[in-house]
Amino acid sequence: MDGNGWIDIGYTYAVCPHRKVFEGRGPHHLPAANGAGLNAGHYAVLGLVGNAGLVQPPDAMLHGIIDAVEHLRAKGAAGREIKGHRDGFATDCPGDALYAWVRKGAPRPGGGPPDPPDPPTAPPFPGRLLKYPPVMSGQDVRTWQTQMKKRGWEIDADGAYGPASRDVCRRFQRNQGIADDGIVGQLTWRLAWEAPLP
Repeated sequence: MDGNGWIDIGYTYAVCPHRKVFEGRGPHHLPAANGAGLNAGHYAVLGLVGNAGLVQPPDAMLHGIIDAVEHLRAKGAAGREIKGHRDGFATDCPGDALYAWVRKGAPRPGGGPPDPPDPPTAPPFPGRLLKYPPVMSGQDVRTWQTQMKKRGWEIDADGAYGPASRDVCRRFQRNQGIADDGIVGQLTWRLAWEAPLP
C-alpha cells in the first residue's frame, strides 16, 4: 500500500473467518477488483478464502459478508444484486464453495429472518451519460424523467434533458449523498429506481 492504508486495496470491504469486517475503499468509492462490467456498478466484498488452505467459508465469515452488504445497502446505496468475482473476470475466485453460496442468493446462515422483498430494479443503463449542455433528447431521457416524476420530483417527462432536468438530477444526487454533478450516469440511473424513498 502506498501510504493510503486499506483504501489502496481494490475491495470495498474484506471479511475474515471470525466475522470481522475490514474497510478498504468503503462506500461511494469505485472498487478495482471486480473485473470488466462490474467495477462501475458494484461494490466488492472480499471473503478471505482461497483455493487452498481455507476453502470452505465458515458461517461467521458468511455473516460478516452479509453484514457488510447490509451496511452498503443502508449507507452506500447498494442495490440487491450480488455476484461473484468470476461473473466479471476469468478467474476461479471466489472459490467453488463461496461462489455456490453467492449463486444461492447469499442467504444468511442459520435460517435467520427472510430478506425483505426485492425493491424495484432499474432497467439497463442506456449506455450514454445524460447531461446538459447541450440539451440531450431521447427515450432514455424520457424513461429517467418519468421515473423521477413517479418518485415525486417536479419534472416534465418530455424527453429533453436540459437545465431543469439537470437541476432535478443535482437535487436527487445530494439527497442520495453522492456527487451532485447533474449527470445521470450508471449510479444515478440505478438509484432513481432502487434507492429508498425519503
